[in-house]
Amino acid sequence: MLASPGHVYGLVLYTGSETRSNMSGKKPRSKVGSLDLEINYLAKILFVLMLLLSLLIIVMDGFLGSWYYKYCRCVLLLCSIIPISMRINLDFAKVYYSYKINTDKDIDGTLARNSTIPEELGRV
Repeated sequence: MLASPGHVYGLVLYTGSETRSNMSGKKPRSKVGSLDLEINYLAKILFVLMLLLSLLIIVMDGFLGSWYYKYCRCVLLLCSIIPISMRINLDFAKVYYSYKINTDKDIDGTLARNSTIPEELGRV
């Protein structure tokens, strides 16, 4: 092929999804500790248990009157089944342990870049 003046011809190849720009453009996966995954799983189980217990109370009451208001009231009364304070205490403990690792005088240059490091060290 002869190129006319001012025109440049090139070759274009399809390389698929394995190109550098395509692979670096993916969303990074989030890193979650195994203790967080266990607590999330238990919280989901307790949430379903709370809904089932509320439904059982309404069934035993006989669906009399405005039963949906009673159901919402039972859900609100039983919401203390899910221990939100335990999640908060664990997060504060992670922050405290990361702080203690960062300020360790015995090991110079120690730096905890992730708050789940202390919990993973405890599982080793």
